[in-house]
Parts: sequence; C-alpha cells; structure tokens
Amino acid sequence: MPKVSGIKSIKISCSQCSLSQQCLPRGLNAEEVEMFSAIVKRKHPISKGDTVFEIGQPFNSLYVIRAGSAKLLLRSNDGNEQVVGFHMPGKLLGFDAMGHDRHCSSAVVLESSSICELPYNRLHILAQELPSLREHLMALMSHEIADEHAIMLMLTKKTAEARIAMFLLNLSARFNKLGFSTKQFNLSMSRNDIANYLGLAVETVSRIMTHMQEEGVIEVDRRFVNIVAMPSLRALAELATNQPLPSGAIYTE
Repeated sequence: MPKVSGIKSIKISCSQCSLSQQCLPRGLNAEEVEMFSAIVKRKHPISKGDTVFEIGQPFNSLYVIRAGSAKLLLRSNDGNEQVVGFHMPGKLLGFDAMGHDRHCSSAVVLESSSICELPYNRLHILAQELPSLREHLMALMSHEIADEHAIMLMLTKKTAEARIAMFLLNLSARFNKLGFSTKQFNLSMSRNDIANYLGLAVETVSRIMTHMQEEGVIEVDRRFVNIVAMPSLRALAELATNQPLPSGAIYTE
C-alpha cells in the first residue's frame, strides 16, 4: 500500500513542512521562510464534504492543501455542478478569484484534510519584499492556465478509454511528485466525480476500468488502484491521437 500523508502535525512551521518546496520558491533563506510562515493561518482539519470556499464568496485568501484532497466545482445557472479539477497536497486554491474579488468556483474536500490559509493582503505585501515569491506565484498561475488547456485537449480529442488512462497516469505522476507510490494509490474521489470530470457516464467509467482490469493493465479493489502495466496504460492514453505523451505528468500542477 502507498504511504499516506497525515494531518497530525498541522502546527509545524513552513520550514519543517515537507511541502514547502512546492509552496515556496527555492533560494529563500531561513528568515524569509519564517516571514512567510508568519502570515499562514493553519486551520484545524476539515471533514469530507466540507467546503474550503464557495462560489460567490468574497476573495480574501489563497489556500494550500496540506494533507488530504479536494475537488473544484463550477455551477451552471440551472444548478448543475461540473467537476473541473482534483487537487492534492501542495496545491494552491483560489487563483480564479483574484480578478473578480469573488470566488468563481467551490472547493470541496474529498477526505479529512488540513488546509493552510494565506491572507492575500499580507501575501501581496510579502511578495513585494520577496521578488522570488512574486515570481513563484506567477509561475503557479501559469501552470493553472496550462492545466486548463490540457484538460480541454483531453476532453475534446480523446476517447473515453484514453481519458481514463490519462486520468490515472496524471494521478500517478502527482503521487510521484509527493513521494508516494506511482503504481498503487487510493482514489479519494468517487466514480460519479470521475465521470463528471471526464465528461463520461458513470457506467462507462466502471465498464472501462473493469475492461482494463480484465486485460491486466490495472487492478482495482473499490477505490484502491494498482497499475500493473504502466506501458500499456500509456499506450491507451496515446491511442486517440497517435501522439506520444510527455514524460512525467500528463498535465502538471
């Protein structure tokens, strides 16, 4: 079984956090890291189904997932919800609200999670003092745009089987980035959420994953996934366009 990050040590400072290299730019000295740590509000763990922020809520802070995971939702005028992302430890949430002063999406945790809050006014002032922090935030926003482009490409150009293969490969890459197993991991999101995100029917997701298991590509036990044949999974992801996938993450965070 893959190792799972815990939420017991939520009160540690940024200098002691294993995710600091993802949240902070490289090259900050100890004093600068503590300056950043001083503005962080470390919240108590929140339960599955709770929201970090909701659509229409005033924008005051960015948020970092310290442990656990969350899904990002959009809501149409008729009340239908669309899953537009699944996010893991180290991910900054709330960038979409910066230009509107209100959140355009909702972030809902998928399991017991701990969240760090970064009050934006204080973060903005600190970024003026630390140019590398400002550049790091700009780079993170650039990654957000690249992610959206990759998702659009996947949903418009890929077959259902290729979408699911790419989804699993992306999770594998993100677990690898966090130091976890690339082949064995738990899905914190439901089949319904996966289907919603990939633009597929729930029955289609279940059928294709069952077929992948019968073909010896993956093993599935409820929400636990074991990638048995990584080359075969990559081949399925490349099938629709006959274009090789980039090494590493399919679309990065």
